[in-house]
Amino acid sequence: MVTLMQLTCALHKTATPVLLSRFIKLEIDGLARRIARAFAYNRPLSIPLDEIKIPDSALAKKATELVESCSPLFLVNHSIRTYYFGVAIAKHLGIKADLEVFYLSAIMHDLGLVEPHDKAEGSFEVVGAGVAHSFLLEQGVQREKADRVHEAIALHSAVGIADKKDPETALVHYGAGVDVIGFRIEDIAEDTREAIINAYPRHGFKASFTCLIDQQAQEKPSCHIAGHHKLGFTGKIKNAPFAE
Repeated sequence: MVTLMQLTCALHKTATPVLLSRFIKLEIDGLARRIARAFAYNRPLSIPLDEIKIPDSALAKKATELVESCSPLFLVNHSIRTYYFGVAIAKHLGIKADLEVFYLSAIMHDLGLVEPHDKAEGSFEVVGAGVAHSFLLEQGVQREKADRVHEAIALHSAVGIADKKDPETALVHYGAGVDVIGFRIEDIAEDTREAIINAYPRHGFKASFTCLIDQQAQEKPSCHIAGHHKLGFTGKIKNAPFAE
């Protein structure tokens, strides 16, 4: 008998001291990795783009079509880059994951930021997770698989939590983190990063995504991302190591 996981039904703003301590730890860990890479320790290998395969299942294609039907191109490409960056990090760190579950989670992880879901009550991560979960169940996906996608989406911005969950949740966290603020960018070879961005351009991602985050924080002051926003999250987006 399969035991179903308990789904994350709410994600509130983390207390500032707790979130600040998590951000400080991220900065320290990132600095340590960058110093190590500077001394040629554990540098990531280049990965040809054709070695990172997007699942070609009917389900993956339908999920992509869903996202493309309601999301602007900058957000669609962000979701795809989240997958590519996540796979590259997985290869570097030796993380084994179900790539279809990961892709479904990555491609749908920002559904809570677009109409008609962006005004729904609750943190956009959990709202989007619920939309993705319902979509998968409608497609006949087993609940256990749909649950895993739900959690990967619901927790993808949960600093200090997501990376301790299952591989797929960690990889959405890492992949999106690379693309949004440059988190763990040192775990992907520069030419691999450039190839991914050339294949899926950013289309003014920084400015457009900042507007979405500002909107969420203003309209839902108790939501999860509002805590990040209070501590300068949009500044981190602006200073990410990408041109746009």
